[in-house]
Amino acid sequence: MEKLIERLSKKAVVLSGQSKNELERSCWMIVHEHKHGVMPTEYDIREIDEELYLEVLKTAREITEV
Repeated sequence: MEKLIERLSKKAVVLSGQSKNELERSCWMIVHEHKHGVMPTEYDIREIDEELYLEVLKTAREITEV
């Protein structure tokens, strides 16, 4: 599970680019893609794994702090 979180976090950091303001959204999009197999559309309301999202966000924030 740890490798999955690290892999998803790195993808989210790349997706957000230089903007730390986009990190939460990018993490949500990456976890959505992981769960459903596709990136979310603008009004996509399908659920994601909230615990996974929070772990990915935490790790992504740690990556960007370095």
